[in-house]
Amino acid sequence: MKNKSYIGISFIILIFGIWAVPKIIAKFQKSDLVEIGPVPEFKLTNQKNKTISNKDYLGKVYVVEFFFATCPTICPKMNQSMLQLQDEFYGNPSFGLVSITIDPSNDTPVFLNEHARLLGVKHYNWNFLTGDKDYIFNLANKGFNLYAGENNKAAGGFEHSGLFALVDKEGKIRCRKDAQGNPILYYDGLDPKGVEAIKEDIKKLLVE
Repeated sequence: MKNKSYIGISFIILIFGIWAVPKIIAKFQKSDLVEIGPVPEFKLTNQKNKTISNKDYLGKVYVVEFFFATCPTICPKMNQSMLQLQDEFYGNPSFGLVSITIDPSNDTPVFLNEHARLLGVKHYNWNFLTGDKDYIFNLANKGFNLYAGENNKAAGGFEHSGLFALVDKEGKIRCRKDAQGNPILYYDGLDPKGVEAIKEDIKKLLVE
């Protein structure tokens, strides 16, 4: 009877191993998302008046946007898209969000803290960052290659991209490919399809 029991237990262990090993291996494999390059280094001040850098996000999957709090055009839509990401991954310590203002003279830490409160920000890894204007414009245009600029003729006095950057746990910008097999580089934060795409890809990166 003991031999039969041992055989039965061994069989169960073998079956479990056949089922589990591929899943364990898959967890540590890279997904099919393209590596664009390292995220530009940044060090700015958040809505709690605390210094935050890209190093604070190592080990986390996160999304970066450039916006400004008084924006009357695309920012409210971008904010809503970021809120969707917050709600989708709320409570996950390995996920984060970064909103960098391009209007730092107005968007002080105190102002951004109130803006975050009014939006309904709950995720502790969502930082609204401000700092030197030239530093931020250089970070957007040359670092991320996401357009941001002043324009007195534009509503609100600024123009900027509505795209989101996706960064993996190792601090690398990642993206999916389009139907032609080309990297999309960034995700459209103004399009529901873009938001769904980045949700799917965040999930891939979280299990890498």
